[in-house]
Amino acid sequence: MKNTALTHIHESLGAKMVPFAGYNMPVQYEGVNAEHETVRNGVGVFDVSHMGEFLISGPNALALIQKVTSNDASTLTIGKAQYSCLPNENGGIVDDLIVYKMKEDQYLLVVNASNIEKDWNWISTKNNVGAEMRNISDDYSLLAIQGPKAVEAMQSLTSVDLAAIKYYHFEVADFAGISDVIISATGYTGSGGFEIYAKNTDIEQIWNKVFEAGKAYGIKPIGLAARDTLRLEMGFCLYGNDINDTTSPLEAGLGWITKFTKEFTNSENLLKQKEAGVLRKLVGFELTERGIPRHDYEIVDKDGNIIGVVTSGTMAPSLNKGIGLGYVTTEFSGADSEIFIRIRKNDIPAKVVKLPFYKK
Repeated sequence: MKNTALTHIHESLGAKMVPFAGYNMPVQYEGVNAEHETVRNGVGVFDVSHMGEFLISGPNALALIQKVTSNDASTLTIGKAQYSCLPNENGGIVDDLIVYKMKEDQYLLVVNASNIEKDWNWISTKNNVGAEMRNISDDYSLLAIQGPKAVEAMQSLTSVDLAAIKYYHFEVADFAGISDVIISATGYTGSGGFEIYAKNTDIEQIWNKVFEAGKAYGIKPIGLAARDTLRLEMGFCLYGNDINDTTSPLEAGLGWITKFTKEFTNSENLLKQKEAGVLRKLVGFELTERGIPRHDYEIVDKDGNIIGVVTSGTMAPSLNKGIGLGYVTTEFSGADSEIFIRIRKNDIPAKVVKLPFYKK
């Protein structure tokens, strides 16, 4: 089991630790609901150092990224980031990721922890253009400082105007006394804030200064359980649940990051799928009666016919109702469609809703 550079701190804070993607990670501190509310209304900090980072450099860096990702990275300028995915050859998804343009010929790819080796091998096999690849995952840590008070709470730690960094933009600057830190206006919560990338050797100093600066704002450490409820309230996909090797980006509602203005892995077949129309779609749903939907529960119609499957579900702390994501046949994918979630042997009524569930 791998530790992050901050594992000893989480343990000293009394976090409940669980194995996740080969890492010993904090799942919760004081409890998922309290932590969820901290991020929605204040500011909280996640250690997500288990995520993977690849540096792709050289004159053909962009050519490789264009070939393996679905989005159009040629639109990126230095200081801008882009959500994207790595399509496989069979209509599914190898992983979803964020692409950062660091320099004219250098990009940073941030990938899911559970897929580091898989993604590295996949991109490597596609690299026949001589792009330079470096896996820096084991050298870098990542803190997600999230919530509406993040900008104000963290401003004293940097010379950069944090409020001026637009969503999906970033700066490489001083932060908490460390130089060359990536300060990225990204996150997985829907409540604003930043993600901070720094070397493992510097992250403890950053963590301590973040908590000093945030003390007056009620800053708290947040575990992975609240990260999941926060992202689910936004309808953000989680790899391994809502998207995987068998789900197409078009079925998953990721057509907006699938750009047919260029060729990429399996783009020809995905374009055919787009033109023909998908047979199933990932939708958000809310239960209209009490119940908690869970991963792999069946979705049925009013006559009890199976029409799909739940991919993610929870009792939403901000909404106090059962919500979920799941694939349904296209005829049931429209907003307000009546569906039922089979919880144990009971079919609990639900309706399809437009995402996000949580509206600020």
